[in-house]
Formats: sequence, structure tokens, C-alpha cells
Amino acid sequence: MKKDIILAGVGGQGILTIATIIGTAALSEGLQLKQAEVHGMSQRGGDVQSHLRISSDPIASDLIAEASADMIISVEPMESLRYFNMLNTETGWLVSSMNPFKNISNYPVVEDILTEIWKLPRYVTLDADKIAKEQGTVKAANIVVLGAAVPFLGLKYSSFEDAIRKIFGRKGTYLVEVNLNALKAGYDFTQEKLAKSKV
Repeated sequence: MKKDIILAGVGGQGILTIATIIGTAALSEGLQLKQAEVHGMSQRGGDVQSHLRISSDPIASDLIAEASADMIISVEPMESLRYFNMLNTETGWLVSSMNPFKNISNYPVVEDILTEIWKLPRYVTLDADKIAKEQGTVKAANIVVLGAAVPFLGLKYSSFEDAIRKIFGRKGTYLVEVNLNALKAGYDFTQEKLAKSKV
């Protein structure tokens, strides 16, 4: 088993939380894990990216080679475009929120960004903010995006649930439940998309 994942977004959107949950889930299944340094966290609203590598075998490097990532998980559509060159477009998936974080004055037209994403052979785009609000808080949008990526990560769904309980447990039952619901909502969104594509 091997998964090379690029995590993308902007500061304050919960990229580190996604990385922590995936890492905790992977370690609970006895897998190896390496994560590259996260960039951009010094400035809230700055671009953030991280390389996350999971494998059943030893991992030599924490960096992912260009055009070899199995997945891009992005909580911001323009940031997903920034790392297109990292994705293996023959086999890889891009999972991205469609909700823009307009931290620059010349932010591109969102529809143009989505049109580029939709040219990829394998992608999931979703209104993560809307789905998160339906689960109780827009702050869980990052977990919705993670849930949408779970079907492609090669780990047990229950491992992600356990990771959320472990990470959010000390913050109270409400936060645990909100994030579990957000994970499930994102997961269900992708499962429905996959079911429709097979019809």
C-alpha cells in the first residue's frame, strides 16, 4: 500500500488538522508515514501546502516527485490548481472544495478555476462550506473535504472516525460529533458521485 498526497489550502483552513487525522489513521493501521514541512503557516491567509506520504514499506523521502502524487486534497479551488503539476493525472484524484478564499484583489473567476479542475479525468468538487453548515458549523469544512477524499485513501473509514475522536476528544463531545458528521457527509457525497458515474 502506498499513497502520496498533496494537501493544499490557505492558512487558517485546517490543513494541519487534515494531515494529523490522516496520519493518525494511517499509524493506527500500522503504516509508515512521512510528512514534509508545511509552508505558509506564518501568515494567516497565505498559501499552505504539505506533502504526506503513507506506505506499508519504509519511505525514503518525505517529498513527492512531480507528476507522481496519488491525490491532491484541497480546501480552496485556486490552491488545487497551483499543484496540478504534482498529480499523476493517469491514476490520481483531486478532491477540492469549490469555496474560494479571496485573499488577493485579482482572484480569478471561480467558474474558470472549476472549469480547469473539471478537465481532469478524476476529481471530486463539492460545496464544503454548505455541507459543513448543514452539520453544525462552517469551521468543519476541512473535515467535509477530508471525508470526500476518504474513499481514495486506502484506509478504513473507522480509522478516521477513531482519529477524530482521539484528536478532538479533549475539546468536548460536541466538537467530536460535529466533525464525525462532517466526515460522513463528505464521504457520502463522494460515494453518491461514484455510484452515479457507474450508472
